[in-house]
Amino acid sequence: KNMERELVCPVCKEMYKQPLALPCAHNVCHVCASEVLLQHGYLCCDPTSEPSSPAATPATRFGTYPGRKRGTVHPQTVSFPCPACQRDVDLGERGLGSLFRNLTLERVVERYRQTINISAAIIAAIMCQFCKPPQLEATKGCTECKSSFCNECFKLYHPWGTQKAQHEPTPPTLTFRPKGLMCPEHKEEVTHYCKTCQRLVCQLCRVRRTHTSHKITPVLSAYQALREKLTKSLAYILSSQDTVQTQIAELEETVKHTEVNGSQAKEEVSQLIQGLCAMLEEKRATLLQAIEECQQERLASLHCQIQEHQAMLENSGMVGYAQEVLKETDHPCFVQAAKQLHNRILRATDSLQSFRPAATASFSHFQLDVSRELKLLTDLAFIRAPEAPVIDTQRTYAYDQIFLCWRLPQHSPPAWHYTVEYRKTDAKAKGLKLWQRREEVRGTSALVEYLDTDSIYVLRVKGCNKAGFGEYSEDIYLHTPPAPVLNFFLDNRWGFNRDRLAISKDQRAVRSVPGIPMLFAAERLMTSCHLSIDLVIGDVAITQGKSYWACCVDPSSYLVKVGVGLESKLQEWFQVPQDVVSPRYDPDSGHDSGAEDTTVEAPPPYAFLTIGMGKILLSHGSALTSRDPNGCTVPLPPRIGICLDYEQGKVSFYDAVSFRELWECGVDCSGPVCPAFCFIGGGALHLQELVANK
Repeated sequence: KNMERELVCPVCKEMYKQPLALPCAHNVCHVCASEVLLQHGYLCCDPTSEPSSPAATPATRFGTYPGRKRGTVHPQTVSFPCPACQRDVDLGERGLGSLFRNLTLERVVERYRQTINISAAIIAAIMCQFCKPPQLEATKGCTECKSSFCNECFKLYHPWGTQKAQHEPTPPTLTFRPKGLMCPEHKEEVTHYCKTCQRLVCQLCRVRRTHTSHKITPVLSAYQALREKLTKSLAYILSSQDTVQTQIAELEETVKHTEVNGSQAKEEVSQLIQGLCAMLEEKRATLLQAIEECQQERLASLHCQIQEHQAMLENSGMVGYAQEVLKETDHPCFVQAAKQLHNRILRATDSLQSFRPAATASFSHFQLDVSRELKLLTDLAFIRAPEAPVIDTQRTYAYDQIFLCWRLPQHSPPAWHYTVEYRKTDAKAKGLKLWQRREEVRGTSALVEYLDTDSIYVLRVKGCNKAGFGEYSEDIYLHTPPAPVLNFFLDNRWGFNRDRLAISKDQRAVRSVPGIPMLFAAERLMTSCHLSIDLVIGDVAITQGKSYWACCVDPSSYLVKVGVGLESKLQEWFQVPQDVVSPRYDPDSGHDSGAEDTTVEAPPPYAFLTIGMGKILLSHGSALTSRDPNGCTVPLPPRIGICLDYEQGKVSFYDAVSFRELWECGVDCSGPVCPAFCFIGGGALHLQELVANK
């Protein structure tokens, strides 16, 4: 009984009748599909006819394809709104005529009907369609004729010696299906399966341009492959029933929690809104009370002023009393009474001459500006989780540790803290490694420690606030250095030319300042006196293992060389300045003073990468004049990485951003080896700061 929902058409909500297989892997009754297209303004063939019958062919519909738009002259692509997935499915120009009939689904529906005895009465009542009344019960059916016959009528309509005599009888039925699945376009039996289009095709379809260079396999091979996959998937589901039940129980528990938490959220929102309403009511009462007090005060002042003016009327008491006082002839008594009365008369006179109401009738200063509050109420909404952070690729890099930097989008809700996740990627591993986390990271940057060298790590970050966690950022892949990072400083105690080189206070940057000595040297250059190289080395010497460090070279530098050299040879260099033009002392050539006389090629005591004017020179070992400047230079990356393998006697140079190897060569490691940097003319560089120092 539970299977019935798999056999119900999503349009008519009844069991499928002549179902059509849509490209979106859903099914719909042929009649229902025709009605849906009619509702959307498409012309369709007779929905009561079968898709494979002559009535469903384009030739019987006035030269149009099933599913042609009304009022159109040329065929157009038919779009079918799938009721199951709610998406518009492209049916092509032929509309429903390009769809296969799902015969397997039909057979399942018929078996299901017989099992639950839904159509038992109909099956028992199938009558011969050709008998004259009274009709006899049908005993045979013909798939080719699409009709049911009694014995006599079957013989009559299938006479011996005709082509119809070759029709094979079938059990009587009201719905006839073809023996096999037929190509909707060519009406031929399908024999192959196109893997590219994921569609069954006939022999004629194979030779069409539509399937040129497509992967086409015999339908038997597709049947076996899909049957095997389906069997394995079904076996896995059947063997995981305990897991399914556990997940169902978990989902039911989630439903209960959803109901409880939803009711709780509603109650919290109601209480908050009620609190806002109570506060508004309290504020309303306070504001009305202030208006009432001001109103009463003004009315009292106005009433007092009215009484004063009424006293100045002719028939008022004050005027009559003054008239009577004027009748007094006793001088002392008059002066005594008139003095008091005169003050009152003066006040009344002043009030009459400079009349102004004691209070204004306007209450304009009691107006409320609630625009800001209305905007806040309009914007009142549930708290949103932070949006996916954006990784700052310009500031994020891997060195001794990974420094990860990010920011939130402009209109994103704020985040209280962040969670950083990272894991090592391994192409050889069968499964993905578990994510490692750094939780409750404050700020918009983080350090990731204890990483393997020469590995690729993928990192992502998400924000959290009261609404919960937001979406993850896009993954960023970072390559760790090929060896442990060597931490050193530039040696400012011996050797370097203080007139032309300036080392910073933190001993991590150096700048070449040629100045006047360079001008004098340039003047002597006209008399075949060559310039010398200014050299500065690191304050550590490497005697074992692999080491890596990186530096940034100023793109405007005239000529800079970065690399390594034997400590003993570098000390000789400091004692005797070398000729920059002579190949006997060219650091890139690897030749010392006696190297040309030996027959055994020894590893060079120096290995330098030449950088100048924003370019890197990669062609080594050939004469300078024969070098092609276009084919042997690459743009200078933001950072240069140097990796020394002491045991192998090898040094490699990298683009320290992408870790793309630029050049590799041998170097003499018979003694301590030091990082070294050379300058010719103006230039500057600084060593990469350790992430741990940030």
